[in-house]
Amino acid sequence: QVQLVESGGGLVQAGGSLRLSCAVSGSSFSINAMGWYRQAPGKQRELAAVVSSGLTNYADSVKGRFTVSRDNAKNTVYLQMNSLKPEDTAVYYCYVYLRDAINYRGYDYWGQGTQVTVSS
Repeated sequence: QVQLVESGGGLVQAGGSLRLSCAVSGSSFSINAMGWYRQAPGKQRELAAVVSSGLTNYADSVKGRFTVSRDNAKNTVYLQMNSLKPEDTAVYYCYVYLRDAINYRGYDYWGQGTQVTVSS
């Protein structure tokens, strides 16, 4: 029912920029948080950037370079990635936390991931 549609990944040279987007549909529940995690091969998935209630949370490694934003009207979250480094190479997963206030439940959903490759 819930769908997360990601786009914007690709190959870019070091120092370049990419903008990821993720649109959420199929749920009437409120979106408490939206953002991005990333995972490099052989490594654990880590938080990259999440926005919730106007507040943001960034990994230390991306602070000052990445900006997460949210368009509430479109149920879409973006990740503007500037000054990309080879270390940023990973699969980036969209994340959303949905809140069912009536039943007092919350649900995590993940996109399928989009590959970001930064060449040196």
